[in-house]
Amino acid sequence: MKKLQVILLAALSSTLLLSGCGDKQKEQKEEVVKPVVEQVIDEPEPADSPEEKEEAPEPETPEEEGPPEEGMVRSRVTNEWVSEEVNNTRPITVMIPNTKTAAQYGISKADVLYECNVEGSITRLMALFQDWSDFDRLGNVRSCRDYYIYWSFEWDAIYIHFGGPFYINEVISRPDTQHIDGLTSSNFWRASDTGSSTDNAYLDTEGIMADVNKLGYDLNYRDGYSDEQHYLFAPDNDPNTLEQYGDAIAAGKIDMSPAYPVTNSYFVYNEETGLYDRFQHLSGAADGPHVDKANGEQLSFKNVLIQNTYFEVRDQKGYLAFQCHDTTRDGWFFTNGKGIHVTWKKTSDYGATRYYDDNGNEIELNTGKTMICIVEDGDSFLVDGQSISSR
Repeated sequence: MKKLQVILLAALSSTLLLSGCGDKQKEQKEEVVKPVVEQVIDEPEPADSPEEKEEAPEPETPEEEGPPEEGMVRSRVTNEWVSEEVNNTRPITVMIPNTKTAAQYGISKADVLYECNVEGSITRLMALFQDWSDFDRLGNVRSCRDYYIYWSFEWDAIYIHFGGPFYINEVISRPDTQHIDGLTSSNFWRASDTGSSTDNAYLDTEGIMADVNKLGYDLNYRDGYSDEQHYLFAPDNDPNTLEQYGDAIAAGKIDMSPAYPVTNSYFVYNEETGLYDRFQHLSGAADGPHVDKANGEQLSFKNVLIQNTYFEVRDQKGYLAFQCHDTTRDGWFFTNGKGIHVTWKKTSDYGATRYYDDNGNEIELNTGKTMICIVEDGDSFLVDGQSISSR
């Protein structure tokens, strides 16, 4: 303000000194002085003045875009846009081996992929496909473990496997267990290009439909299921960044090797795509991207969920049992390059597994595919080199 006062006084002094001149000269001098006076009057207050400071408007959230085509709806599995027919048709779940001899076809199309240890610390995968209308080669398909059936139940899926140990007999023989078994189906075939005598059984959409019709399975969801919300999803125009959690951790690499010492699977966050790309270093095989042999695509996921789970070893052969429900245990949720601790709960065979943050709120997943890693209680995994164990 002192500078402004000096300018104003200088202007007034010039006016007084010129007051003795003629009217014409006075008018000319006043014309010169006048802009200076106007500049002083119009000068704004300093930017940090509390009286003049205005709050910056909050950025507007863009409106949610509608379906790309008429008749499309949000998928109950991924929240992506799918046809009503796909969304109203029961999914399938398929048991897929995860060894160096496995020749996996169609796996990149899985909307949800489960990974869990079986005997010998080898992991086996269960892939859930919401749209299974166009497979000409799917698999290879391997044997059942009973705990996978309970995870399949919660999707009301038709479960596909190739036999299994006697531990599955109780749950597989239940009247509500709708499954397709390669031991009894005539629609599986053995491929000669896999180089394996065991990891070589496949089927296709036509064969699945033939078994569905033969066994009398309904492709419509059971009563009441279609009204249930399995996952909560954040809207596309306001994704879940996990930045609202003060204890969220950076998660550029999620390494499951300590929990899966034979598969050695891990995930690397791809900042360009916003997805977690999956890699494996199987015992006896080279380290590299986990790729679908049908199309050469690497498996990638928007959401990665870790579930610490109570387990028991059943016998000397190493067959395992996992507690799939009637429990509340801890885990982790990763998306968009960050992670938070969660607890998970499943209350019944057909009930969805729910995931909650440490404030007790159900978490929101982001639109896209989800990877679920089942980890034995007491095992750990690594996030950016830091070891994380169950609490």
